[in-house]
Amino acid sequence: MLVRMRVVLLLLVLAASFAIADNKKKNSLPTFVLKARTVVILIDPDAGISANSPLANETAQEDVEKAIVKWGRLTPVMETQTADLVITVRKSSGKLVQSTIGGAPTNDRPVVVQPTDNGVRFGGQQGHTPDVAQSGPQDTKPYPKTEIGPAEDIFVVYEGRTDAPGPLERPPVWRYVAKDALHSPDVPAVAEFRKLIETAEKQQKSKP
Repeated sequence: MLVRMRVVLLLLVLAASFAIADNKKKNSLPTFVLKARTVVILIDPDAGISANSPLANETAQEDVEKAIVKWGRLTPVMETQTADLVITVRKSSGKLVQSTIGGAPTNDRPVVVQPTDNGVRFGGQQGHTPDVAQSGPQDTKPYPKTEIGPAEDIFVVYEGRTDAPGPLERPPVWRYVAKDALHSPDVPAVAEFRKLIETAEKQQKSKP
């Protein structure tokens, strides 16, 4: 039991270290990110459903989409094949270790209807989102699972329009991990991503 607790603590320390390192990588964006115009926002396929807040990830997904639409630079789409970028979100419960329910089809969204400042956004999708791998049992039966990871919200950006392996099987382009990073209506993760892109563009223009 003591050995198991030490392993868990070591994993938590490593996760926190990687989160800090990812948040500090603010000036190294590939060119394809600056040229991107479409994006798909997904719930982290490995995220389980919290018994206390079963709709937390779905709400965070919608809040990120609304913030992206309000920004105006990127257009949300429903499929990874048509997306220049793929963003995954994971709402935290504020706990380093929590019990959740796995096995649910988290990224099945038959119809999306969202009010925006410019009107209403409609979208449609049938079946599972392609190229999205999910760990654990590959069936639709719910099962209990224990999640160990950062106690903060997670926002991760991947390159879209990629051949095999799928976008989520490739290294992420940028990751933002912070408390209330997905909080509505400001959604700080989107604000930080926007700031990062604008800074990179200014640096690019200043080069001779």
